[in-house]
Amino acid sequence: MKVSEIIRHLESIAPPSYQESYDNSGLLIGRAEAEVSSILISLDVTEEVVAEAVERNCQLIIAHHPIIFGGLKSLTGKNYVERTVMQAIKKDVAIYAIHTNLDNIHSGVNHRIGEVLGIGHRKILQPKKDTLCKLAVFTPSESVDTVMNAMFKAGAGHIGNYSECSFLSEGRGSFKGDESAEPYVGNKGERHYEKEARIEVIVPRHLESKVIREMIAAHPYEEVAYDIYKLENVNTNLGAGMIGYLEEPMYALDFLSQVKEKMGGVVRYTALVKDEVQKIAWCGGSGSFLLGAARKAGADVFLTSDFKYHQFFDAENDVIIADIGHYENEQFTKQLVASIIKEKFVNFAVLLAETNTNPINYL
Repeated sequence: MKVSEIIRHLESIAPPSYQESYDNSGLLIGRAEAEVSSILISLDVTEEVVAEAVERNCQLIIAHHPIIFGGLKSLTGKNYVERTVMQAIKKDVAIYAIHTNLDNIHSGVNHRIGEVLGIGHRKILQPKKDTLCKLAVFTPSESVDTVMNAMFKAGAGHIGNYSECSFLSEGRGSFKGDESAEPYVGNKGERHYEKEARIEVIVPRHLESKVIREMIAAHPYEEVAYDIYKLENVNTNLGAGMIGYLEEPMYALDFLSQVKEKMGGVVRYTALVKDEVQKIAWCGGSGSFLLGAARKAGADVFLTSDFKYHQFFDAENDVIIADIGHYENEQFTKQLVASIIKEKFVNFAVLLAETNTNPINYL
């Protein structure tokens, strides 16, 4: 199998366009056309992880955190980033990163954290804007189902927990083909009126070209009339953080103890301003920027990592901030990526890295 085949599947789930502007997800080292028989999945890439990949005969490392984040101006081995990159190149090991694009999808990193902690009714905490458009296409009435099904199959028509969403309106269209035309109905050089339907569907921006291509392929007309509209709507299936509910209310300290038990590390937390908690907001990785959204949503607890000292005061005694380690917060991402790959490539060798890349130790 080629590296590109693995990447194509991953990016069908977590498209690169979903990553944040500061991020550097994608194929960082290696050739997309290189052959691969085994994959090693890790949260981070270090020299030790590359050595493990070589030892376990893995030609590709898939990591959550990009080893190349800022610009590399030299490769002299003066720091662990340069040494890791040099070692991967020497050993012909490809490295692919799937970072904030995996964070931002509904079924991504935060969804996995919610599963581990037993939090249900999970929704995106801060949905993204400018990721949707509307496609309106005019088609003869007898072709509505064919055209609509093609668009749905290509990824159109999803709104929240619903799929195959559309709006249909009936009308009458007119057209006149010139001498070079091959009209589906009517005659050249004559104005023709046809009973038509206008189909409207929501389309994720990254699938716009694909949906249009499949729609045109399924459409009977020689020239297809359609419109694309940019939408300001938020995309409820895409964005930062999540919020949900515990099955039953828990004493605040019991919940924090459960977090420590399931995630490991330590839990740094603010005053227990709620005796019992049930509505939980969280964000994998560094999520302090979402505190305001968690408070606005009425969360009892906001769980994330990398809060600075003075940021804890921003809890304002109306939410409990629970800060756990960055590694601990995202450690289950390895299993998530493995499950995505195995779902598509059932008999392919997908190995979880045994190297502990957590740079922090606790007494």
